[in-house]
Amino acid sequence: MSISVVRETISARKRAGRNRRVTKHSDTKVAVLGLGAMGSALASAVVKAGYVTTVWNRSPRKADALGAEGAVVAATARDAVTASDVVVACLFDAASVREVLDPIADSLAGRTLVNVTTTSPEAAREFASWAAERGVVYLDGGIMAVPEMIGSPGSSVLYSGSEGAFERHRPLLDLWGESVYCGEDAGMASLYDLALLSGMYVMFAGFMHGAAMVAGAGVSAREFAGRSAAWLRAMTEGFAGFAEVIDGGDYTVPGQQSLEFSSLDDLLTASAAQGISTELLDAVQKLIQPQIDAGHGKEGFARVFESIKHPA
Repeated sequence: MSISVVRETISARKRAGRNRRVTKHSDTKVAVLGLGAMGSALASAVVKAGYVTTVWNRSPRKADALGAEGAVVAATARDAVTASDVVVACLFDAASVREVLDPIADSLAGRTLVNVTTTSPEAAREFASWAAERGVVYLDGGIMAVPEMIGSPGSSVLYSGSEGAFERHRPLLDLWGESVYCGEDAGMASLYDLALLSGMYVMFAGFMHGAAMVAGAGVSAREFAGRSAAWLRAMTEGFAGFAEVIDGGDYTVPGQQSLEFSSLDDLLTASAAQGISTELLDAVQKLIQPQIDAGHGKEGFARVFESIKHPA
């Protein structure tokens, strides 16, 4: 056998040995409650990292794939909780979290609860109080990713609540994406999450409005999407400028597009001519027009922030 072949054989054995070892291991035991698409993605990342992971779902069938990956499938939520140090709740809404956790609150005492279920800021604060009364360390989370993005660049999760829990379990949290701590106020991650989602949904609706406008001319949504994505991506570069004006509070700073120039009259006329709904544009025009009527027409478009923050 030649030296090169021997070297390659040794290298192959080393690679095989590395592949047999878990990528990461921790003595922390983790439970994931709720195995929808997102919960399953979170649990899978934890299992692959070598954590002892117990999973539970109302419909046991959803746990089968994770069981095949190496997770322990619990028969009940209580079983999952008692087997773990950190409990991750990824359920449908705030009511479903309470429905699952209220009956087993005694089992949560002394453990850390990481709730990544989408809730309102007030609901997150209520959960934090509920947890504190029961001796549970609470961390609220807002996932800024779709399930397919978990563990990959571009995925981030916002957290608020117990800073100690955030720092202590950072290796676990970092498995899912960039971990961002938003402060001790348990509602802050949810507030930030929903604020970011507001921009996303309005942007999506704007794309769909545009697609409806050109559909009557025979332009497919696919073709329009290609042009729209490039345009909107370029326009996001303007966020920093808007933010500087808003934070400075001076909407007369030179170089801005004026409110008068930003009037959506032409867009509204063209949309009506295509026979499509103008509700989305009407909402934006209702933010612009009061500022013009109040004598601010020469000021920058960023002034619509005042219409939103201080509605009439």
